Amino acid sequence: MTHDEQYMRLALEQAHRAAKRGEVPVGAVLVDEQGRVIALGRNRREKRQDALAHAEIDAIVRGCRHTGSWRLEGCTLYVTLEPCAMCAGAIVNSRVARVVYGASDPKAGAAGSVLDLFSYPLGRKTLLTKGVMQDECAALLTNFFRTLRKH
Repeated sequence: MTHDEQYMRLALEQAHRAAKRGEVPVGAVLVDEQGRVIALGRNRREKRQDALAHAEIDAIVRGCRHTGSWRLEGCTLYVTLEPCAMCAGAIVNSRVARVVYGASDPKAGAAGSVLDLFSYPLGRKTLLTKGVMQDECAALLTNFFRTLRKH
C-alpha cells in the first residue's frame, strides 16, 4: 500500500462517518511535510445548514488551527471527491502544496472535470494526483445516493 492509499483510506473513513450522519459521503485528510495527519474533515452541510461546510474546508480550517497559520505550505490534502470551485479556491489560497483525490466529479469538479482551477496562475502551483482509490471513493457516493433515492 502506498502512502497515498494509506491517507486516502483515512479520508474514506471520514466519508463513511459523514454518510452515517446523513451527509454526502466526502472525507478529507490534511498531512504535513513530515507525513503527520494534522487535520481530518468531512461534509457537515446538513448538520450545520452551511453551504461552506465541505470536507476540504473542514480540513483546511482545522489544519490552520492546528498549525496556528493560514499558510499550509508543504501540506497535502487527501479528499475522496474532486474539489469543487469553492474548495479549489480555498486550497490555492491556503497554499496547500498538493491535492490527492479519489473520484472525479463530472458535475462540479474544478480539478479537471468541469474546469481546472489549479491550472490558472493564481500564485503557488498546487500539484494534483487524481484517481487514488477511485473505485472505492466512487462506489461510496453511488451507494449513498442510490439508498437516498429509495427512501
